[in-house]
Amino acid sequence: MTLLNKIATGNTASIYLHENKVVKVFRDDLPATAPAYEANKQQQAHGTGLRVPEVFEVTIIDGKPALVMEYVSGKTLGQLLMEDREQAGFYMGLSVDIQREIHEKKIDSMEPMKEKLERQIESVGCLDQEAKAALLGKLASMTFESRLCHGDFHLYNLIQTDDGITIIDWVDASSGDIRADVYRSYLLYSQVSTELAELYVEIYCEKSGLGKEEIFSWAPIVAAARLAENVATEDEVRLLAIAQSALLDD
Repeated sequence: MTLLNKIATGNTASIYLHENKVVKVFRDDLPATAPAYEANKQQQAHGTGLRVPEVFEVTIIDGKPALVMEYVSGKTLGQLLMEDREQAGFYMGLSVDIQREIHEKKIDSMEPMKEKLERQIESVGCLDQEAKAALLGKLASMTFESRLCHGDFHLYNLIQTDDGITIIDWVDASSGDIRADVYRSYLLYSQVSTELAELYVEIYCEKSGLGKEEIFSWAPIVAAARLAENVATEDEVRLLAIAQSALLDD
């Protein structure tokens, strides 16, 4: 397969459009199981009835692991917002409606959020053992009903098509606490715009009845897990400060 039309580059892979399909080619330094891991999560999400691209194949292309999936034509809500910033409330409201639809799904087969967060916190090199113990203790104390959580939910992972909105990028999905998922979205927005982050959480709380305080109770845990991802565009100092706030709760 010869891939010529690259349409995006992410933290872990390059995305191509080929014969009206999306081909996600992963970096060759990642585990060979990475495409199957992502494909499994996306297939499970697709199986709930949500608008999620269909997965066609896990394969190898030029020696690199790859994932072939349905191509969804359209602009992301993030792109639409950038074209008309006065509609921020409208697009954010649409996104919250979709996220709440995701959160209504119960799914036992998805990776448990607690296990995922524990693994991430344990792997963070810049946190000492005292901080990790505090964070893991806080995580263990959380009680909740497990629901489907996207794990990377924001306007750029929602594609507006002619007949609805499709949700993409399910690699961070898990079965867990919706409040943690909401804080994760807030954290992602706040890295680029405090105004958008506050608008998002205000709309989510208004539509769901959740309180901001209960959402932010997850802040240290989610920030610590984000540190494990080593995202170049993230502010590690900011994340570390949020994560270490767990020590103040003891």
